[in-house]
Amino acid sequence: MDTPANTQHLHLGALIFPGIDQFDFTGPFEVLSRLPNSTFHVIGKDTAPVRDMKGLILTPEQVLWENPPLDVLIVPGGAGQVALMEDEDVLAFIRQQANSAKIVFSVCTGALTVAAAGLLKGVRSTTHWASIHLLEPLGVIPVNQRVVIDGKFVSAAGVSSGLDGALQVAALLRGDLVAQEIQLYMQYAPKPPFHSGIPETAPAEVLASARSAGSELAETRLAVIKRIAAKKARSAPGLP
Repeated sequence: MDTPANTQHLHLGALIFPGIDQFDFTGPFEVLSRLPNSTFHVIGKDTAPVRDMKGLILTPEQVLWENPPLDVLIVPGGAGQVALMEDEDVLAFIRQQANSAKIVFSVCTGALTVAAAGLLKGVRSTTHWASIHLLEPLGVIPVNQRVVIDGKFVSAAGVSSGLDGALQVAALLRGDLVAQEIQLYMQYAPKPPFHSGIPETAPAEVLASARSAGSELAETRLAVIKRIAAKKARSAPGLP
């Protein structure tokens, strides 16, 4: 992807919704709102405040159809993402913006929303480790990496991966130097005290507990994805 000159104004927008995982949004916002000569739009179905999964209040400033064509569309995840996969207003908005966007950036289970909009068929993508098996039924090529770039589609895995993905998006848009300056400002040089950030290195008892805690939500997501896949199969050419 060619890096635009800093003289070209950029419009970036993130979709927020009830039940969002706020760090899927606020992490990338911390990075991408610092891009020179850019405007960051916070978008919702309406402008009423929404609560994230743990109760943090976020307020959209624009509704779906009020914003300009976006250079970057950011689609976060979270438990509330499940409803978006069958929300035709949201899916239509994602499809419309993706038509002209330079980058469609999904964070965590936001990839499932983008896939439900029909945009990731045959595209390499990642998502949260507990949901990566749900990509394939939507026609996506699952890749178990922290950040995956396939054409205009950038996907980050779970939650904190949004920071890494956002820095890569910043580099694509404004060059490596700008991205590194933002990283330095943030003092983003993580050294976690544990090695339990991915299933492959987490202690067995930690992984088992995490899977158990998320099992109900995982089953709900799977049921919705099965409905979406069945609907797409029925609407395929040549089928009644």
